[in-house]
Amino acid sequence: MAEQSPEEPRPESSAIPDDVWEKFVQDSERDIRASAPKEPSARARMVTERLRAMDEAQARAGGGPGSGGRGWGRKKAPARPAAPEGWRTGPAWQEMNGARVTRRRRIWSVVGVLLAAALAVVALNPSATLSHLPGGLGDHFGGTSDEADATTPLAPETARPTGAPSAVPEGVPTRERPFAGSPAARWESGADAIRLPEAKATGGIPAARIQQALRQTKEFLVAANLDPEVLKGGEPKKALALVDPLEKKYLSQLRDALRKPSVKNDPVWTFTRFDPEEVDLVDDVRVRGHITVEPGGGDAGKAVIKADYTFVYAATRVGGGDEVARTIVRRVVEADVLDLTEYQGTEGHLWISDVRGEISNDDCRDGDGVIRPQFLTDQEAGPDASGEPSDPYDRSGDVPEADAAGCGVVSRT
Repeated sequence: MAEQSPEEPRPESSAIPDDVWEKFVQDSERDIRASAPKEPSARARMVTERLRAMDEAQARAGGGPGSGGRGWGRKKAPARPAAPEGWRTGPAWQEMNGARVTRRRRIWSVVGVLLAAALAVVALNPSATLSHLPGGLGDHFGGTSDEADATTPLAPETARPTGAPSAVPEGVPTRERPFAGSPAARWESGADAIRLPEAKATGGIPAARIQQALRQTKEFLVAANLDPEVLKGGEPKKALALVDPLEKKYLSQLRDALRKPSVKNDPVWTFTRFDPEEVDLVDDVRVRGHITVEPGGGDAGKAVIKADYTFVYAATRVGGGDEVARTIVRRVVEADVLDLTEYQGTEGHLWISDVRGEISNDDCRDGDGVIRPQFLTDQEAGPDASGEPSDPYDRSGDVPEADAAGCGVVSRT
């Protein structure tokens, strides 16, 4: 049926009163005028030009395409059941040969698209967008407090999202605002962000046992990825104590990795650790994810807990400099909850059946036992990155399988 314009006479058979019809026509015309593109104000154009100048200055200083700047990378290693090895991502920085320069330009072209999109948003809606910049520039455009607040926490994640977080306004991270320009600015912080689902009897396991295993899974995640001493390179004693002692081979591998890290057995596959002599972590760790409980694949007397969380860390160099670098770590931990009358297991401990992961913004090397965030001013060369850029904030898919190259690229940190 053809649409009828507001100016056309309405059908005689219509039961709509004249005053209601007239109000509908007026509202439609007003909405059309309100939605029409508007020329940005002189202030908006000035701020847009300022952002463009900042980007050009950063490029000249070594952070842009073709200028010896950085490229974000992804490094991977396969996981194995019951003896998790995981895989990591990381960038290759400050490359000097031609092949790496080409790759760096491709990475920066992706980042450039995001910046262009952000500038377009500024031009179309300066009051809502510029308020997210340092100093609250958008406040001068009459934006409301709701429009200006880009750090309102997101609702907790209860299931896997359907896509990556949308692009956010560009922002330079600082010690005061280390998550500026990152989707993590709206994520919750610390252990409180790890929420447990309601415990229900699953796979023949009573609810009380499920609840205990859920609590222990959270404790393992916190001990492995949020414990301040572990983050400073310390031994993850609390996490190790939670693992079932019957997982002797797994525990032996973890302890060997902590004592003598190697390419094939690096503790960062399971534990988040930084070198305290190189970097200081600033602000709280941002966390987003969810936990599910499923029956154990048709096996009676078994349930599987699956925890999928992304942790975002902000770091500065020890002993100087205000530059903030962000590292994004995604962990997928699976734990079996067993009927101990049918399976071997130790009461009060967690049976870890799988650990997978990825680390974005690391120096793309294995075997050193710590994560080394890379800064714009780094001059170190790293392994070649390859493949299409991936978004480390995209939680909509599974942790990818490892590829032959081992070091891929990511589009943002």
